[in-house]
Amino acid sequence: MSIVVTGATGHLGRHVVEQLLEKVPAEQITAVVRDEAKAADFAARRVKLAVADYNAPETFDGLFAAGDKVLLISGNEFDKGRVQQHRVVIDAAKAAGVALLAYTSAPGSLKAALADDHRATEEALLASGLPYSLLRNGWYHENYTENLAPVLERDAVVAAAGEGRVSSASRADYAAAAVAVLTGEGHENTTYELGGDVAWSLAEYAAELSRQTGQEIAYNAVTGEVLKGILAGAGVPAPFVEILVGVDASIEKGELVVSTGDLSRLAGRPSTPLAEAVAAALKG
Repeated sequence: MSIVVTGATGHLGRHVVEQLLEKVPAEQITAVVRDEAKAADFAARRVKLAVADYNAPETFDGLFAAGDKVLLISGNEFDKGRVQQHRVVIDAAKAAGVALLAYTSAPGSLKAALADDHRATEEALLASGLPYSLLRNGWYHENYTENLAPVLERDAVVAAAGEGRVSSASRADYAAAAVAVLTGEGHENTTYELGGDVAWSLAEYAAELSRQTGQEIAYNAVTGEVLKGILAGAGVPAPFVEILVGVDASIEKGELVVSTGDLSRLAGRPSTPLAEAVAAALKG
């Protein structure tokens, strides 16, 4: 039996593999990657590597074995038909008879277009008859803290989220929840709504940045149309502009507030405070 992680060299996948290495022998972990060179550090620690690509179904032939537990990390190629990419993994997992397929989805409350691929993937997974676990990950701290340069340059957080709040958490937090499901028992046919313990507003985020930098950083709440213009002017591709503006609209409606406590329960600890993520980002 292997624990198989797709997208293992991505931002979330790396956290998952690192945390799995703390819980199970390396030989029980298979990291699915597109570029073997990017996983050289895992190979050096005796993690098994499998080279496969969501866009090449044949590369998943024979990759899984009966009894495996699989984490399907959603793809980030929005222009390549993510649902079909995910179906490739689901079909291969079904053919092999895996024991569990966990999928990193989006909160059930999220109505933005970003959630459409996740809902369709969930439907495909449920239709497959495989034992499943839906890990409905909320927003990541890093969605904000990894892009601090323009904020600090302009002394402003610019968003179209009004006074909406976000229950974000760190990638490491969501990885811990996934690892708990992959290494624990009794997670078959479960749905977890995952979010940070504390919801915060963009105004509070700006205040936290001000506190930690000593700069006066404001929150500029703009309309969706204005934000579209700003993002397009910054060279963000049009489809991604729509997704980002749609997410802000969802934040304003409260759709990214997740208050189940599932994340900290699965992780076995409180979620990472936003202030801690800001401090780490500022240290670089």
